[in-house]
Amino acid sequence: MRGELAGAGAAAVLRPVTSEWDAVTPATRRLELALGAELAAQCRATDDLPVGAALVTPAGDLPFELVVHVAVRSVTEPVSAAGVVRGLRAGLGRLQEWGVRSVAMPPLGTGAGNLDIEETAELTIPVLLDHGDANEFPEDVLIVVDSEYEREVFEGRLRQATAFRASGPVGSR
Repeated sequence: MRGELAGAGAAAVLRPVTSEWDAVTPATRRLELALGAELAAQCRATDDLPVGAALVTPAGDLPFELVVHVAVRSVTEPVSAAGVVRGLRAGLGRLQEWGVRSVAMPPLGTGAGNLDIEETAELTIPVLLDHGDANEFPEDVLIVVDSEYEREVFEGRLRQATAFRASGPVGSR
């Protein structure tokens, strides 16, 4: 969906951050502000997260049950496809552990000088589909984007992935 993460109707939100707990895009900065000053301060007081790690906290002032913070970049490790995939898998694993039924998330790894939206969709959709095949939770994942173009990219990649899965391997027909 196109909109604001803080307004997405889900049980949890997946929040990409730097290892030092900083927001990585304007959308995640708006989410950080919506968390409230107390929770933001608690996060910053916590040890650095290694890239690819995920940590669960209460949702502060947000209308979610919890927030899963996923480190996608550090001072020594820039955003990369491998780091984004590790972080997304870790975040989905935390959601599974907590039995969270629905999650809202922005595209991971985007922002100035990082991955473009096409690469992010190319990485994200297969991880989400594979996780859904192997796990019960979350049942619903809502990717919240800033623009119509980003929505079209993610929807197109999802259509491609599901069509490929439906057709099966070439030799199986």
